[in-house]
Amino acid sequence: MENTTEVTEFILLGLTNDPELQVPLLIMFTVIYLITLTGNLGIMVLIPLDSRLHTPMYFFLSNLSLVDLCYSSAVTPTVMAGFLPGDKVISYNACAAQMFFFGAFATVENYLLASMAYDRYVAVCKPLHYTTTMTTGLCASLAIGSYVCGFLNASIHTVDTFSLSFCESNVVHHFFCDVTAVMVLSCSDRHVSEMVLVYVVSFIISLALFVILISYTFIFVTILKMHSSSGYQKALSTCASHFTAVSIFYGTIIFMYLQPSSSHSMDTDKIASVFYTMVIPMLNPLVYSLRNKEVKSALMKVVLETKLCLGL
Repeated sequence: MENTTEVTEFILLGLTNDPELQVPLLIMFTVIYLITLTGNLGIMVLIPLDSRLHTPMYFFLSNLSLVDLCYSSAVTPTVMAGFLPGDKVISYNACAAQMFFFGAFATVENYLLASMAYDRYVAVCKPLHYTTTMTTGLCASLAIGSYVCGFLNASIHTVDTFSLSFCESNVVHHFFCDVTAVMVLSCSDRHVSEMVLVYVVSFIISLALFVILISYTFIFVTILKMHSSSGYQKALSTCASHFTAVSIFYGTIIFMYLQPSSSHSMDTDKIASVFYTMVIPMLNPLVYSLRNKEVKSALMKVVLETKLCLGL
């Protein structure tokens, strides 16, 4: 028998060990998480309440808010707990669960953004066929397909990672159980697992990006051909929020995963991870609400109705 002990728990090093930064970072991430909860729950409640928002675009936006809320909640409480005194231990099963749910919902967001790009393409390039193209059935199929692909992808990487043996270090140089951070701790040959991670993630991101780039290529060509300034402005405004969300999301994901393992730095990975695990879920509802007149109008309507009901 080999003289090794299987790992039953992991220790998360967190973002920093500097005691002077612990309290400020705890306060900052608590505020970020509260804004994330408020913003995404607000979008999810607001859209069903206002009949003007019962369109494919807002159907996908409500799903995007649900996904942002879920994958932020899979990570942020662990990060905040890491700033508190005590052991930064996470059990083997809890680590696997965190990896699975974060990977699942991050992948769902990837495909939801692609679905929203297609929706914007139809709205701008084929407005007369919008209602017959973006039917309830198609929207539901795109959303369900996104969730199926997300949970399938997460299953592949979680099973692949935890099928490896962990018999040496159990110290994860990260603030959550990310695939790459946990995989490097394995005492097994992880070459195949790393290749599976790179190829599967590359395919998932490339497929969604292909749909987004093709959609926006047609959108921009259509916008440039517009002779009406009002139509030009309307087309730009309807795509600006989504394009902003796409740029932030894919910028950090590509930086994080599509670089050679030899060039990975845990410190730079942590900074990139803060953006796509905590900052992006907070920004998405702000981007869509602040830049969208319909959302702001619906919010004002709900606020006024609430004041009337309370007699204020």
